Amino acid sequence: MTGTTGSGTAPEQTDRTDEGPAGPASEETHIHLTRATLTVRGRIPDASNAVLLCDAVHEGRTLPCVYKPVAGERPLWDFPDGTLARRETAAYEISRAGGWDLVPATVLRDGPYGEGMVQAWVGETPRAASAEDAADGGPEPEEEAGAEQLLALVEGEEPGEGWKPVGFAEVGGGRTALLVHRDDPRLRGLAVLDAVINNGDRKGGHLLTPGDGRLYGIDHGVTFHVDDKLRTLLWGWAGEELTAEAGEMLRRLAAALAEGEPLAERLGELITRDELEALRKRTESLRTTGRHPLPSGDWPAIPWPPV
Repeated sequence: MTGTTGSGTAPEQTDRTDEGPAGPASEETHIHLTRATLTVRGRIPDASNAVLLCDAVHEGRTLPCVYKPVAGERPLWDFPDGTLARRETAAYEISRAGGWDLVPATVLRDGPYGEGMVQAWVGETPRAASAEDAADGGPEPEEEAGAEQLLALVEGEEPGEGWKPVGFAEVGGGRTALLVHRDDPRLRGLAVLDAVINNGDRKGGHLLTPGDGRLYGIDHGVTFHVDDKLRTLLWGWAGEELTAEAGEMLRRLAAALAEGEPLAERLGELITRDELEALRKRTESLRTTGRHPLPSGDWPAIPWPPV
């Protein structure tokens, strides 16, 4: 499977911080992905939608990336068809505007198979796809050498020091174990971001730690619904007070979401007017309560499968 395409000039970006040269969430990487020529190397296996591994080449520099064409999206009963790529892009815009910087650089652009989401690859550069890979559906992702253990199943009813409880899970043979996640400020920031974007699918496999001390969240296609769809493995802080840092991020985001602001205009191109208004209300609700949300009870609180 091969294909190439170019793109136009990157849109002007404002009020963005930078984590360093060419970091997965950096402005430099965002511009590179917008302007680069894409060459498909293979398909990532075991994904529910078409996920293609690509090289993004611009000004003699190559960055690996993921390309999810709209044409490869499978319909969902509760989301409009052909909107997942836009929602993934909107999640990145929110992450950057609020100062979380937890989502790899993501752009909506034309690609070898039409419009789609293009996102920076996190971690070591994957090996090149071979002819055998193409026949089998693509290269296997390599295990990250620096990946951290963020989730665990433990015996007993207490999570242990440094861990937060999520709930009990069946582990076979009539036994149950306590599902826990790290009491980690990076995960806590991601829990707030997920509440803002109304993430309906925060699984363990969507948490990436490339070994540089940073955490990234990926796969944000089922987000921004007008109804409460929050499903996550990061319920450990449910009901607890938000940190002062989270409060400041929400204040910054609320200002950027005001009518006429550049972020609001950009999001108006990615999600519906009703979804944008629901986003504003969720942000204000979090600021008003000052607490992490609790499961609504109207929707399964934990995604399945959890990883």
